[in-house]
Amino acid sequence: MRDVTEEPKGARATGGSVGEDARVDESFRRVGSRAEVPEGELRSFDLPGLRVAIAHVENELYAFGDECTHEGCSLAEGTLGEREDTVVCPCHGSEFDLATGEPVEGPAIDPVPVFAVRVTDEWIEVRPPSERGW
Repeated sequence: MRDVTEEPKGARATGGSVGEDARVDESFRRVGSRAEVPEGELRSFDLPGLRVAIAHVENELYAFGDECTHEGCSLAEGTLGEREDTVVCPCHGSEFDLATGEPVEGPAIDPVPVFAVRVTDEWIEVRPPSERGW
């Protein structure tokens, strides 16, 4: 299994956890427990100045901005796409790739931000979108 503390190639983490002896990275922020996001589900979490959606698909977690870039609807209130590699906005049907945030179906034309995500001792943690931190 890969080290989930490394910068992912999209914004996802595998089902393992990082132990207490793992490299400490203070730039990650705890959002909730792994149990709060069951397999095949979406959940939204509030962070300072940001609402993050977490998707749990095939034992991997994806973290992305919860606000649809079309009209601001909550993506966590939407559904996973047919192949479970996208999230579909509940308001107007925009569909975004979970790993890249890119829209794959309109009306949205701008991507949603994606975030590095990891699991540490069964807690879901995400990294802020910039070097400035939270």
